[in-house]
Amino acid sequence: MDAIYEVHGLTKRYGRTAALNGVDFAVTPGKLVGLLGPNGSGKTTLMKISAGLLQPTAGSVIIDKVPVGVFTKAVTSYLPDRMALPTEFTADDAVSLYADFFTDFDKVKANAMLADLHIGGRDKIDSMSKGTQEKMQLCLTMSRAARLYLLDEPLGGVDPAARDYILSTIMHNYSEDAALMLSTHLIGDIEKVLDEVILLQDGKVLRQTAVDELREETGESVDAYFREVYKC
Repeated sequence: MDAIYEVHGLTKRYGRTAALNGVDFAVTPGKLVGLLGPNGSGKTTLMKISAGLLQPTAGSVIIDKVPVGVFTKAVTSYLPDRMALPTEFTADDAVSLYADFFTDFDKVKANAMLADLHIGGRDKIDSMSKGTQEKMQLCLTMSRAARLYLLDEPLGGVDPAARDYILSTIMHNYSEDAALMLSTHLIGDIEKVLDEVILLQDGKVLRQTAVDELREETGESVDAYFREVYKC
């Protein structure tokens, strides 16, 4: 099967510092991939370049056979690691904005997920907790019929009681012809839904492998393997 998401020799430098240094990988449709690595390994930079928010120093990102640009923004649903909407907006305002911007946005689905999480349409973003803001943004992101979903720390501020719902939302709201990549430090919570992992270290791909193969090879969970590889 042809890849839906390809990264070739991707490098991003800030002065003499390389946030990414020759990153290469490919992801096929139907895969839920964990992007793992310690702070400073390049996860957020990779996602921002893939979402068209940063320009690389060298290399390329190909999504649905097209280099990152206007077309790929239309088929990529990106969840940033911080609030990206005006804080004076209500949840209804946010839903309306997404409906105006994205032709693949399902307003009914978004409102149903927000209701499940007890987020009212008149609730203002600046009155929401950080965790509630993140849940609202995730509902908006997963209500698009995209080809590629990029989720940067979707569980970062979410309370444990809501995580199962969030994971279920992630798993059941992307199709077999799409791929989903998420970054997280909460590996123990997320690894049960992952098909593959990509491990970054110092801006490079340390390893890309299927989760089942990693467990069979090492006899460890992904969480345990991560702690061993990146221990101080």
